[in-house]
Amino acid sequence: MERILDRFFKLKENNTSFRTEMVGGVTTFMTMSYIIFLQPAVLSLAGMDSGAVMVATCISSAVATLLMGLLAKYPFALAPAVGHNVFFAITVCGTMGYSWEVALGAVFISGSIFLILSLFRVWGKLVAAVPDSLKYGIAVGIGLLIAHVGLQFGGIVVDDPAVLVKIGDLTSKPVYLALFGVVVTLVLMALRVRGAILIGILATALLGIPLGVVKYQGILSPPPSLAPTLFKLDILGAIQTGLITVVFVFFFLDLFDTIGTLIGVSGQAGFLREGKLPRADQAMFSDAVGTVSGALLGTSTVTTYIESAAGVVQGARTGLANMFTAFLFLVALFFSPLAAMISGLYEYEGLQLRPVIAPPLIIVGFLMMTCVSRIKWDDITEAIPAFLAIVVMPLTLNITEGIAFGFISYSVLKLVAGKGKEVHWIIYLFTALFVVRYLVR
Repeated sequence: MERILDRFFKLKENNTSFRTEMVGGVTTFMTMSYIIFLQPAVLSLAGMDSGAVMVATCISSAVATLLMGLLAKYPFALAPAVGHNVFFAITVCGTMGYSWEVALGAVFISGSIFLILSLFRVWGKLVAAVPDSLKYGIAVGIGLLIAHVGLQFGGIVVDDPAVLVKIGDLTSKPVYLALFGVVVTLVLMALRVRGAILIGILATALLGIPLGVVKYQGILSPPPSLAPTLFKLDILGAIQTGLITVVFVFFFLDLFDTIGTLIGVSGQAGFLREGKLPRADQAMFSDAVGTVSGALLGTSTVTTYIESAAGVVQGARTGLANMFTAFLFLVALFFSPLAAMISGLYEYEGLQLRPVIAPPLIIVGFLMMTCVSRIKWDDITEAIPAFLAIVVMPLTLNITEGIAFGFISYSVLKLVAGKGKEVHWIIYLFTALFVVRYLVR
């Protein structure tokens, strides 16, 4: 067996071993497994069955991770993306008022486009069309939006009709619990503990039980039914309601996340060859299949996880690591009571809070803020569009609006500054679409 694995994954050629790949795969799973608990909590806001979402999350993650390991042969794991799920539940289903079935239809369409483009190998041109400052600005804006949602989940920030938002009751048990989770997670991260976010979630849930904020529901059980979300997507509804901008946002968020992660982790692992990534098309294909299968099963956009870097640090260099990561996602199917307990609601003075899930959202928001240093702040034609994308997203709780403001301002400023030729025609096209969208509202 070891010879077969060595021949297929080229373990010796990559200076690795079966044990090293196993450790790397397990480490990657530990660092990203928080999504198993976070995803049901976020998508349940859109009215989706949390048990079915958990099953869809585990299966789609396992499928995409297996494909990445077998086709691209890289130790890059995949799962539903944080940020995409918030856009799905808060913006598309909440602010815009679409049903989760229609939103899943939009995810399926975007994933299908991604799949087609990966087969024709044109994704690189699309990535190059969007300027770096906008990419980073969009990432930071999403991070602030996620952090804002996390602060509200924890009761740290609450709505106020006079000033929009204000500080919550800092003496309440849910706020204590959320702040405890943030502190524990940050301390673990500072100590470079693997799986810090997951450990923080579990520690917060354990403390929540004696506080009466979290209800113990058990740990192990047979997997929940997938029936409430399986094949429930409404593709025709997404087409009829004209969700072109939503599809566009889903598509580009997936594209930005995937490319950024592939380049970042590949650079760390030494996979890049003269700035290019071998078997990149297979990697993109795996990502696209993950999104399409996820929409069919009942979860939001699946993408490559930056947490894969944790496994790379442990020595993972081949797709064999993904076999272990995928296996653990399937094992996680039997932990639905734990997921329900962690994602459960707690009502406090009319507020519906999720204090156990609040800390990872706040932490993820912080991690996405690091992109702000890569924006060209000394060039106003680059800085203003990035700034608008950053501030509009959290203030409107709408990723689409942030991207629209960024694209429109970028095109206008470049034209005014006599730098119109620097703008790719794709940016002008979507700028026009965004303008039309505002005019016909």
